[in-house]
Amino acid sequence: MGLLDSIISGVANNTLGRSSGVGGLLGGAGRGNLVMALLPVVLSMLANRGGSAGSARGAMPGGMGGLGALAGIGGLGALLQRFQQNGYGEQAQSWVGTGENQPIPPEAVSQVFDRNELSAIASHAGVSEDDARSGLSALLPGIVDHLTPRGELPNDDQLAARVDELHQEVQQGGL
Repeated sequence: MGLLDSIISGVANNTLGRSSGVGGLLGGAGRGNLVMALLPVVLSMLANRGGSAGSARGAMPGGMGGLGALAGIGGLGALLQRFQQNGYGEQAQSWVGTGENQPIPPEAVSQVFDRNELSAIASHAGVSEDDARSGLSALLPGIVDHLTPRGELPNDDQLAARVDELHQEVQQGGL
């Protein structure tokens, strides 16, 4: 099973129950398409450290670096800090930890990302803001979990390598 398949499976497990598997996710009202639309944007956000959208490590390969309003998010650590500051620290820590990932409601996404950021995410993914909220609430726990396999934040080089690996799977049609 590839890394992308594993993440999609994790999304299915977090949003549809532990026994649903990938088939349930992909068969449910186009949710697999939503996850695939959001994945490159999320990877770009998480790889972006310190808002350096033009740096080799701060930009997604394949031209995803120019995310405008999202350039200031600051990467994985900064995103986790935003969840902490908005009352979702326990959930975010569960994604990093080695136990079960706690879900977040779509409303949490609206608290963590401001209106301009959410609009930019939706625009880059080609989805509505409501779909972006829903997709991010399903996708973020699994993505963070897979980027932190040992229960700790990776260093910049490790994060860049993991994001690049995932991005390559997305480009190759990983499912």
